Amino acid sequence: MKLPSGMTTSSPDQVCKLRRPLYGLKQTPRAWFEKFRGTLILHRFTQSQYDSSLFYHKSAAGMVILLVYVDDILITGTDFGQITKLQQVLHATFHMKDLGQLTYFLGLEVHHQANDIFLNQHKYIQDIITLAGLKDTSSVDTPMEVNVKYRKEEGDLLDDPTLYRRLVGSLIYLTITRPDISYVVHQVSQFMSSSRHLHLAAVRRIIRYLQGSPTRGLFFPTGSSLQLIAYSDADWAGCPDTRRSTRGWCMFLGDALISWRCKKQDRVSKSSIEDECRAMSTTCSEIVWLCSLLAELEFPQTTSTPLPADNTSAIQIATNLVFHERTKHIEVDCHSIRNTLDSRVISLPYISLDLQVADVFTKVMTRQRHQFLVDKLLLVDLPASI
Repeated sequence: MKLPSGMTTSSPDQVCKLRRPLYGLKQTPRAWFEKFRGTLILHRFTQSQYDSSLFYHKSAAGMVILLVYVDDILITGTDFGQITKLQQVLHATFHMKDLGQLTYFLGLEVHHQANDIFLNQHKYIQDIITLAGLKDTSSVDTPMEVNVKYRKEEGDLLDDPTLYRRLVGSLIYLTITRPDISYVVHQVSQFMSSSRHLHLAAVRRIIRYLQGSPTRGLFFPTGSSLQLIAYSDADWAGCPDTRRSTRGWCMFLGDALISWRCKKQDRVSKSSIEDECRAMSTTCSEIVWLCSLLAELEFPQTTSTPLPADNTSAIQIATNLVFHERTKHIEVDCHSIRNTLDSRVISLPYISLDLQVADVFTKVMTRQRHQFLVDKLLLVDLPASI
């Protein structure tokens, strides 16, 4: 390490001793978090076992919950005296600003109405529309055309893929509050290394769809129950290039959507039943984690979490104690599902394919079907009264 400009020393063997982490070093975030974590633990906060960025404090007066993302912090709870005390501690230890009631956080706009909460990214969507140069274009009803499959080597390559990558990256972040575009964004994100004109046209259609509903977001109503319910689905051999399937799942706490995912399977499945079992196994892992987190925050699940399935064969395999030769390759997934089923963490009721909410994370649908599932996700436009 060289001496700073203007600093001299009489001995060439002397070196600088680093007393504080410098901005830009990879060790700096860890040092900052350890300092922050130590301060909270010193004041009787507990770090969550299931989310390292979540801290909580329980007392007879209530609970205080703190969530940290780098140096952005959210504080909430029912013990208002402890919240005030925590704010004083943080102000005395760190250089921080109190921005008051939460209205904007990392691009998320938070709207309050009575006790209801509404999350959207309206300004962020407007920025994406401007970046794509689509301000004066008409909107569409669905984010992607039905029965269209995009391939990696179809069409002409883009001369400069920079805009495509910027738009897809922005859309990926937008899925935080817009799960209705999760599947289509997952599709176009597969072509970042070899972007083509057809792929850019697909991205522009997604943005035109957003243009028709720029204020849409997640709604968390007052009085919703705390019963966890999950849905999972898989689109068998959906990728035209690799024939790998796409699995999707979503979790509701009462009526509110709180967790979801859309991901391509890491291997080719030989049947739709195999796909469903693997998707159910992944969903079970998320259910176990969420149940543990909710129990830690004193919201334990007193009944089994329903995991409705539209494939009766997958239900029979998960509940049947006998394994057959044709299921040997998914035996681990079946055992995983069965363990959570036997321990009453989940239940496996049958659900009609028409009511399978996770369909929106695995395939493109018609306008009527798409709107039906968007309503089921409790995705609504910003109420006029907010």
